[in-house]
Amino acid sequence: MSSSDSETLNWQQQANQHLLDGNYLQASRLYEAAIETEPEVRSHYWKLGLMLLLQGQEAEAQTTWLFAMAEGEPEEVEAWTAELIQVLQTEAQRRESLEDWTVAWAIRQHIREIAPKDINNLLNLIGLSIFLKTYTGEELSSWGVLDLLKSETLIKVDSQLLLLVLQELIGYAPLNPQSLEFTKACLGYISDQSTLLDVLVTTAIKISTIYSHSKIGVQFAELGLQLEPESKTALFLTTILHQKAGNVERGIELAKQCYVFCEDLANRVYTNHLILQSLMSAGGGYATEVSSTLERHETLLQSLIELNPTDLPQDITMRLFSTLFFPPYLRDDPKINHRLRQQVAQICQNNIEVYASDVISRYKQKLASRQNIRSTDRPLRIGYLSHCLRTHSVGWLARWLLLHHNREQFQIYAYLINSEGREDGLQDWYVSQVNQAHTFPVGFKEIPDQISEDEIDILIDLDSITLDVCCEIMAVKTAPVQVTWLGWDASEVPTIDYYIADPYVLPENAQDYYSEKIWRLPQTYIAVDCFEVGVSTLRRDELNIPSDAVIYLSSQMGYKYNPQTARMQIQILKAVPNSYFLIKGLMQQDLVKDFF
Repeated sequence: MSSSDSETLNWQQQANQHLLDGNYLQASRLYEAAIETEPEVRSHYWKLGLMLLLQGQEAEAQTTWLFAMAEGEPEEVEAWTAELIQVLQTEAQRRESLEDWTVAWAIRQHIREIAPKDINNLLNLIGLSIFLKTYTGEELSSWGVLDLLKSETLIKVDSQLLLLVLQELIGYAPLNPQSLEFTKACLGYISDQSTLLDVLVTTAIKISTIYSHSKIGVQFAELGLQLEPESKTALFLTTILHQKAGNVERGIELAKQCYVFCEDLANRVYTNHLILQSLMSAGGGYATEVSSTLERHETLLQSLIELNPTDLPQDITMRLFSTLFFPPYLRDDPKINHRLRQQVAQICQNNIEVYASDVISRYKQKLASRQNIRSTDRPLRIGYLSHCLRTHSVGWLARWLLLHHNREQFQIYAYLINSEGREDGLQDWYVSQVNQAHTFPVGFKEIPDQISEDEIDILIDLDSITLDVCCEIMAVKTAPVQVTWLGWDASEVPTIDYYIADPYVLPENAQDYYSEKIWRLPQTYIAVDCFEVGVSTLRRDELNIPSDAVIYLSSQMGYKYNPQTARMQIQILKAVPNSYFLIKGLMQQDLVKDFF
């Protein structure tokens, strides 16, 4: 190496070290000296401009770069621009590795000015805006990201980067209309379609569950179905979300498509349940078809019970828990309903004990050791497990129990499922009322471990078969005593010890067909202190109802309508003079009116 080369290497190393140390002024002086010695070397200008930029001298940086390009031919300017972008890109990436988001964002904004159609830089800018919490949703349009992705000519985009930014963006602003448009534009560019499908499914569930926007969630689910038409997960989810969104015809169509698509018996049971759900959710207008679908449902269930499979995967096992949700709304025969529910719950339990054998064994060992060393001095720990301790009927009703709990004898824990990120005043109230609250995102893998770690003595499930997650958590048995209360009827999961009732909600002979021991509270299984009175948004005179009229109100979901109930409601109206019946529902009004 010549002495000249050695000197060049030496000062460049010094300049680079000054950059790493944050001594931008010293680095600038070295590059200025280099320019005086080698004015034809364009890279010196790019580095000098970067040092000026890092000192906050943006105008001087731009002037330095423009001066270096001023006399170049178009081909030269194009090559020099690429060199400059590479210099800025390298420093932006270094800043990102240091989590210096603000500086990285500023550098990438200059890259955007130089190369406004550099899609990968724009994607990085979107990601940085999210990290800095400055993202508004307008950037996708104002920076031209959507136009570039939607252009007729496919552009070169980093597929992995695009997927990462998509995940960050719809996680940060899932309800922004631009997020859905961006997702649509990304579909043709992301090569990892399996992960993309997972992202779409998770987003659809989150939007529907956490934010209660099924009409937006179902659009993400439809994109998942478009991406992978043969995905059972996407098909099932899209069907359910259309039902939740009140899209009656589409919900029924997809439910029937699910049934045709699934040939194995366990999935047939579940998809027939989806058909039943879609027909009933329509508001009572499909009574004849509901009846025939229920008959087919029981035939399928009997076949499943006779087959008694023990090799079902987790997803199918969990779906089976909910397949006996609707018969009680259609047939007032608790003995038959409970017998079927017990048999299906036992099948689920058997399969859980196969695929989760290691987990169950670990919890058993933990419970056995706790029984040996448990101190009798500390208060009992009671855990409440639910996705409804929020603005929900269960949330409104259960709060008085929490409010008046004996805090000297009991420590209260809450396990709030599908709750992380939800803005809900009543959920916040529950968090403030317990000794310890755990909120969980969509999913459930960490919940049983948390219950076990907290050494809960009595675990109370408020959701029963309304949420399959709760059923599986109860099935692996993380607490020595497990109880069902309030949210629905007993789930009949074999590992649940008690079902809380009172002398009124269950007849005296109910124990004959309940597998759980019925624990009857002496007066009522639920005590309500009072309810707040809201400000009226609808008045009698707006509906031409006389001031002295008797008003009956139904706020039931569509699947709770059935001909027998409707006949009794109409009989009451006929028997009570000057009475009116208001029906609050989410279904199509014409279907509800036709039904009644």
